[in-house]
Amino acid sequence: MAKADAWGAPGGMAFARRETRSDGLAGNTRLIAEPAYKRLLAAEPLLRRSIPALIVIFLLVIAALRVLSLMNERDDIERDAKAILTLGAAQLASSLATTSDTLPGATQDLLETTSRQGAMGRSHVLVITDSAFRITAVTPRSVPWQGHSLDGLVQGCQPLFMFGDRAGVMEVNIGGEDWYAAVSLSKDRKGAAAALVPQEAVFDTWRKTVSLNVTLFVLTAGVLIIILYAYFGQAARAQAADRIYLEAHQRIDMALVRGRCGLWDWDMVRGKMYWSRSMYDMLGYEPCETMLSFGEVDEIIHPEDGDLFELANRIVAREIDHIDQVFRMRHADGQWVWMRARAQVMDPEAPEIQLIGIAVDVTEQRHLALRSEAADLRLRTAIENINESFVLWDSAQHLIMCNSKYQQDNGLSDRDVMPGVTRASLEERMLAFASERRLANTNGPQGGATFERQLSDGRWLQVNELRTRDGGIVSVGSDITQIKLHQEKLVDSERRLMATIHDLSLARRAEEERSRELVDLNRKYMKETERAEAANRAKSEFLANMSHELRTPLNAIIGFSELMEQRLFGPLGSERYEEYATDINSSGKYLLGVINDILDMSKIEAGQFSLDQEQIDLGPLISETVRVVSLQAAQKAITVETRIADALTLFADRRAIKQIVINLLSNAVKFTGQGGHISVRARNTSGALVLTIEDNGCGIPKEALGKLGRPFEQVQNQFSKNHAGSGLGLAISRSLAELQGGALKIRSTEGVGTIVSVRIPVKKAPPSVKAAA
Repeated sequence: MAKADAWGAPGGMAFARRETRSDGLAGNTRLIAEPAYKRLLAAEPLLRRSIPALIVIFLLVIAALRVLSLMNERDDIERDAKAILTLGAAQLASSLATTSDTLPGATQDLLETTSRQGAMGRSHVLVITDSAFRITAVTPRSVPWQGHSLDGLVQGCQPLFMFGDRAGVMEVNIGGEDWYAAVSLSKDRKGAAAALVPQEAVFDTWRKTVSLNVTLFVLTAGVLIIILYAYFGQAARAQAADRIYLEAHQRIDMALVRGRCGLWDWDMVRGKMYWSRSMYDMLGYEPCETMLSFGEVDEIIHPEDGDLFELANRIVAREIDHIDQVFRMRHADGQWVWMRARAQVMDPEAPEIQLIGIAVDVTEQRHLALRSEAADLRLRTAIENINESFVLWDSAQHLIMCNSKYQQDNGLSDRDVMPGVTRASLEERMLAFASERRLANTNGPQGGATFERQLSDGRWLQVNELRTRDGGIVSVGSDITQIKLHQEKLVDSERRLMATIHDLSLARRAEEERSRELVDLNRKYMKETERAEAANRAKSEFLANMSHELRTPLNAIIGFSELMEQRLFGPLGSERYEEYATDINSSGKYLLGVINDILDMSKIEAGQFSLDQEQIDLGPLISETVRVVSLQAAQKAITVETRIADALTLFADRRAIKQIVINLLSNAVKFTGQGGHISVRARNTSGALVLTIEDNGCGIPKEALGKLGRPFEQVQNQFSKNHAGSGLGLAISRSLAELQGGALKIRSTEGVGTIVSVRIPVKKAPPSVKAAA
């Protein structure tokens, strides 16, 4: 402490000056942080927010007052104009009554005199008319009115012509324009005087005044808005500047604390030193408002890092005027903290030397430097042990480092790769390359360069050169000998692949041609299909028409043959004629049945067969059908057995179901021999009606089963060739079953018998639909 006191006794003067300066700095900070306008705005926020509203209200009040004033002025102008017209018309009428001169010149003088006396302008029109209101005299402005009827020129003035002065002044229309008009009638109603003026002329001056007032109001409002915008803009900028100033001070304080920095002030004359609060925080000491003595600071500096007294002597001797030194200071917990102090003499010419500077905690940087050295050593070891060649050049193309692999690939010795050697001189000592080619870089010129090099021993290297941030170049060479060998194989494979692709292309073109041919064939097929369908429809329509045409004569033939067979009109005269009549009757009935079948089939195919579905009790329906064919069965001694489930009902077309059963039973009777047996069964299975008719007749060959059910298709064998028929029964039955959502199936064994099954879905509700073909 004696050593410290030798540099200057501790006194209160420096401390007092420091406190004064500190207070002054704090006071200035508060003044800048809270300017007068900010205090005003903070104290009166309501006034600040009400300024725009007050300005708007002010402008609205001015506009309202001026509008009222202008409207009053307009009323005054209108009232004065009407008074002038009334007085002018009355004066002109009285003048006409007192004068006896009716010459045109005298009348014109009278009009001019009345116009001057009535203070009328050039826009006013004075008119004199006769008893029929025909204009006899008019002011020069409206000379074309001369000789015309006033009530024809003026529209909407009938009260004026009827009542004269009592009608007052009215708004009238002349030639599409609005006028004011006043009419005064003479006492004997032999003449009349009228005064007129356009409304546009009356209010011309008033409109100019309105335009001027609107312009002035808009300009005034614009100026006020601009002033208001400038006021708020300037206030916002000033407030932003103050906020930036305060934030800057806060950032500086925060930077000192977070950046491990401290400010210090060294008074060399008095041997006192001031530390900022961040200095105490860095070293772990309690902050102190008093100034530190020279000896107190020297005690916590490491003795191996320099002598503070020697440094002070050099500054006092004016040998140096700044400090930039790294040393260790003892932390409050006993550890040593590396600090870098930088200071500058404030005024080298002043008699009292004072240093102001900053101290930064560089402990982490020192530790980081040590770690960097270790990391650099590890990096050099890793680069040396990699399989690729590595070389690093600085921005001046001088060698920084390389590994042994680079030396081996280029035939260089340790003496050749000394750090600092230029790239040009080193490349002169390298072994020559067998070939070298620069490759395109997808990252552009900034992405560096890539080379393929073939060494003299036949190996291939791919060298990638990249720029470092400091402008240097790092080069890494990889052995790609195996890749080049694989590349040659890939090129050969690619050549073969291209040939295959060419063959596939030819095959695809051929396939496209075949596809086009198929499209043409399909188009032709569709046309042929349409023609076939048209022909089929024409055939069906023809059969339907012909069937109707044939049924009429057949009914006549059958009826007359029955009359002949029953001998209603007497005997025929010969048994042969009776036999002929019987043949005619049977042949007609057969032909009528064929025609009826053809007609039904044509209706089905033409889509004209309608289904009327209803609830059917199947038992009585089948019994009725069995009775229809029982006569035919009795003639051949065929027994018909029926097995129908009780209460078997379904929703279907009664006529269609009956025709299906009759057709199937008729076929069974027709193809069953003498003394045969037919079984009819009906049951409900899985929500559908299944009707089965089984006989022990001649049967059907297996190869002919596919033809059955087609129109006009019959199977002829030794058992059935004597049974004539059209072949439409099964076709009609199948079609009627399909129209109702069902199906017909046939199973038969030649010489054993045939089983025909019809399956029709049982519906709960009877839909009313028209059958489709």
